[in-house]
Amino acid sequence: MIDWLFRDRTTGKIVIGQFPNTALWIFLAATAIRLLFHPKGTYGTAVLVAATGGLLWWAGDELLRGVNPWRRMLGGVVVGATVAGLLWR
Repeated sequence: MIDWLFRDRTTGKIVIGQFPNTALWIFLAATAIRLLFHPKGTYGTAVLVAATGGLLWWAGDELLRGVNPWRRMLGGVVVGATVAGLLWR
């Protein structure tokens, strides 16, 4: 089961995590800005939209193109949790 869950189907390597891509860097940068500077008003909304958009972009990409079942499940959980968080605000 471990082999099936974590093995990259193209390279044969075990993959649990990878170096962040552009979408994840956008999420991380926007989250850091929110935590460090606490922007308010329009700027705060823009940073929140950038963070949420980056996270959804990353998670959707993992859900659709993840290299193994673990990455696709992780993407699905993050999409679901993010959408649920947006609906219950």
